[in-house]
Amino acid sequence: MKLINKALLSLALTGSLLVSSCDSLLQVDPRQSIDANGALTTPDAMNAALNSVYSKLRSARIYGRDLFAVSDALADVGQTTSNSGRLIGENNNQPGAHFGTWQTAYFAINEANLILDGLSKVEGASAAQLARWEGEAKFLRGLYYFDLVKVYSYIPTAIFEPGVIGQGGIPVVTEGVITSGAALSRQTPRSTILEVYAQIYKDLEDAKRLLGTGTGRGVQYGSGPAASALLSRVALYRGDWAKVVAESTAALSSGVGTVLSGAAYVNGWRAPVNPESMFEVRFALAEESIGVNESLQSTYTALLNLTNKNAQGGWGDFIPNATVRGLFGLAPLQLGTPATDNNNWDVTRNADVRAQLFTTGNTVRGAGRQIENTKFMSKSGFAYADNVPVIRKSEMHLNRAEANYRLNNESAALTELNAFKALRGLPAVTLSGTALLDEILLERMKEFIGEGQRFFDLKRNGRGIVKTTPAVNLAFDDFRILPPIPQREVDGNPNIKQNRGY
Repeated sequence: MKLINKALLSLALTGSLLVSSCDSLLQVDPRQSIDANGALTTPDAMNAALNSVYSKLRSARIYGRDLFAVSDALADVGQTTSNSGRLIGENNNQPGAHFGTWQTAYFAINEANLILDGLSKVEGASAAQLARWEGEAKFLRGLYYFDLVKVYSYIPTAIFEPGVIGQGGIPVVTEGVITSGAALSRQTPRSTILEVYAQIYKDLEDAKRLLGTGTGRGVQYGSGPAASALLSRVALYRGDWAKVVAESTAALSSGVGTVLSGAAYVNGWRAPVNPESMFEVRFALAEESIGVNESLQSTYTALLNLTNKNAQGGWGDFIPNATVRGLFGLAPLQLGTPATDNNNWDVTRNADVRAQLFTTGNTVRGAGRQIENTKFMSKSGFAYADNVPVIRKSEMHLNRAEANYRLNNESAALTELNAFKALRGLPAVTLSGTALLDEILLERMKEFIGEGQRFFDLKRNGRGIVKTTPAVNLAFDDFRILPPIPQREVDGNPNIKQNRGY
């Protein structure tokens, strides 16, 4: 059984994963599967194969929930409610209660590898088609590898190494396999952390070159500007500060996404496609809904919609903690009578426009009319499915502000920070030194509540996780900062070293 399970690490595609060549399906949002039996020889098959790689981003283990909600639960921005019992272990930072993205991400990487391996075999493809397939496949592979390495390894800007032995990066493979035999012959070791980042850089630079500077096929697909935006984030984690500035600037000057302010920023979260999105995961059909148990909507709110707060919705498993409520001036506010009607309740708010994204929930599931985050509210038009912004254009301002600070260009960092604060309705500040860095990180915390960045911001800065509810004081050198690599992978491959503590 250990040898069979090794195929999961070795990225095997087994069984029959058939594609439809129906044009009406291939020309809409990603939701097809790849034929692993060497059939990537036509444009239709290649389009369907790429759609399959996109579709795995919708998994609850990836952007359907965990890369946002589990990340927030591990961090210091909220608390669980026990409404359904989900995320409690993660919120308490218990050993092993962590991310589980490994299998889905590596499966998608193998599909991307098969696409790249098959480009030379596609019959009747134009040069433009070949460039797009290669560019999008490399964009996706870079994204999956980045999300894996930031989860399962330390981040280059803050690496804890007990003694002289580091934990390492993750296995990097760039060739696909289509049989279990080929998969079982692989015993790929963990690359170094910097080797993984070098591969991600290469993939995203190639994606930029191949996809160009235009808007591409829409923000649900990879584009050159989206690759620049992702490179800005990757470089931030890599500590490559000049690269952060350059890629953030390129992304901001592109025609993909719009930086919003004031009411437009709030309304952007109500639109099916957030205008700030540079790349997002698209949920286009009702059958793609994550469902009432694990969707982002159900995780963050018990509301079904904002029109009628008495309608039964999700579970509201994870809500803002006292720190976050204080940052936005949030407290329950009764607007009318009777008090039993959930529509007669809202919250107090301060001048920060992001406070408009919180309100009171309902009592339908015994949730106690808690204060909830409403960034995800069935924007796709059906319950428990939201198009998920993976990269928003506003992030580029915060990335560039921090990078300029690290480059000892505090004047530029402060100017950028204050310009960003103005977008969110906040007054300018006059800060320098570590106080300036702390303020930039605080704005990141406020901006990305519900979007899973806080845990990684703490991790890449070597900072511990401190919470009062629940009571947690997790030092950066605690082994629980990293998740375990799935044990089946360690058992089946002698070249894989488990993360310490597991």
